[in-house]
Amino acid sequence: MQRTLFDADHELFRASVRAFVERTIEPGLPTYLTQRLIDRAAWREAGEAGFLGVGIPEELGGSGVGDYRFNAVWLEELAKASLGVATSFSLHTDIVAPYLVELTTPEQRERWLPGFCAGEIVTAIGMTEASGGSDLAALRTTAVRDGPDWIINGSKTFITNGSSAELVIIAARTNPDAKPARGITLFAVEEGMAGFTRGRKLDKVGQHEADTAELFFTDLRVGADAVLGEVDRGFVAMMERLPQERISCAVTNLAHADAILAETITYARERRAFGAPIGSFQHNKFLLAELVTQLDVAQAFIDACVAAHSEGALSAVDAAKAKWWSSQVQNEVLDACVQLHGGYGYMTEYRAAQAWMDGRVTRIWAGSNEIMKEIIGRDLGF
Repeated sequence: MQRTLFDADHELFRASVRAFVERTIEPGLPTYLTQRLIDRAAWREAGEAGFLGVGIPEELGGSGVGDYRFNAVWLEELAKASLGVATSFSLHTDIVAPYLVELTTPEQRERWLPGFCAGEIVTAIGMTEASGGSDLAALRTTAVRDGPDWIINGSKTFITNGSSAELVIIAARTNPDAKPARGITLFAVEEGMAGFTRGRKLDKVGQHEADTAELFFTDLRVGADAVLGEVDRGFVAMMERLPQERISCAVTNLAHADAILAETITYARERRAFGAPIGSFQHNKFLLAELVTQLDVAQAFIDACVAAHSEGALSAVDAAKAKWWSSQVQNEVLDACVQLHGGYGYMTEYRAAQAWMDGRVTRIWAGSNEIMKEIIGRDLGF
């Protein structure tokens, strides 16, 4: 089905992103996979091209364009090449950016955003803890006042860009007497601060291009200028910005699955068994028909959500629907692609195998699919 979400300007932008992907990301993938890290040169090139500053004011190094559809184009083209690369960049441009634009003081914006847009400052966000998972209100990292400063102790895990980021937004409990969803404050922690250390890069099943690490804070002293937004209002700030995180996940989920399915269809035309292309066998033909239909139907809903978000009208419930359904469809498509490749689908040199490993986590992160269903169910009055 012909998509109607994008106009000519978006497609021109897509051509620029696609050229960047073909010129830099695709040739760099073997290196990124080996070192488990995207080269800083790729970040700087993305910054020079203006890809990192969509939605950020021009005077701070961005493009000043407030149309989320440009973000969607950026993420789609990255995800077609590598879900791990899309994860790292989307963490920066889609998840951290709103915090730095909307919750910062003028001084903080001047300090961080020009480098953010240029690819000189890579960012991460530290919400998840080993004991909490999707339960953000249960975090144990603490920040205690000491005169005008704060002393932070605790740890975070599963942090994308965790080993490389120069700036990390972390959530810490600042009022232990408040209700679990209250008394949390956001802080900006910078590389080189005494008491801020990083653990090893975590050994993930997939998405090795995206560096993922544990972060540790031991008597880390930060000033009042490290606070983002209001003290004790950090949980509310996180909840307000989770819909964008979830729609960005949905965008990458479908683009990733669509690219692998297209390759699988080509494989099914070329691979022969019993004297005929395997795609001509009724079971395989019907399966492929089901998969392309699943993706088309899911894409229509995600496009509607992107359009709503571009207009500031995407609800948390619809974002939850988009996140869980897109990841469900993605994983079903990728599993079928592995099956259609037969034994080759289990070999990591085939993209279907790598994509299958990369895609499994999408049903877990940004709030597990079970949590998404809980959000949707509560909206039904249960």
